[in-house]
Amino acid sequence: MDTIINKVSESGLLTIDPADFYTAGERAVIDLKPLLVEEFLLREKDFREYVKGTDWSKYQNTFVAIHCSNDAIIPVWAYMLLTVALEPFAAGIFYGTAAEMEQMIFKQKLMQFDPEIFRDKRIVIKGCGDIHVPESVYMELTRILRPVVKSIMYGEPCSTVPVYKKTNA
Repeated sequence: MDTIINKVSESGLLTIDPADFYTAGERAVIDLKPLLVEEFLLREKDFREYVKGTDWSKYQNTFVAIHCSNDAIIPVWAYMLLTVALEPFAAGIFYGTAAEMEQMIFKQKLMQFDPEIFRDKRIVIKGCGDIHVPESVYMELTRILRPVVKSIMYGEPCSTVPVYKKTNA
């Protein structure tokens, strides 16, 4: 009888799941477009009234992205006023769209990642999961790992795409 050999477990591959860098929490977006006069102009007096009259506690422990969905030029002080209002409540405040915020939240976690534990190892960066991982996270993981690992692959240990292999120069 032939012995079944699990080549994946014997390969020495270590899997990194980018979803492990996900930070749980509510997300919200504040779009400044509805606050503009004729979708063009932000009036300071009206904006200050909006900031003063809004219950910012509804953003307690929430990651908040602030942006304007049209091409209006928003004065920097408007973002600053919103930051002052949100800061006591929000888990994080970001300039940009929901997608840009998600990238920044992942990047904050990636900045704490120490690739040294993977020195001279063969790595598979997992490709599928229940949590959407922005492409930028895969790029950043590759950038961080490349100087220390033997190889980087993408996918699942049983079906990988080679991305990088250290050469002995």
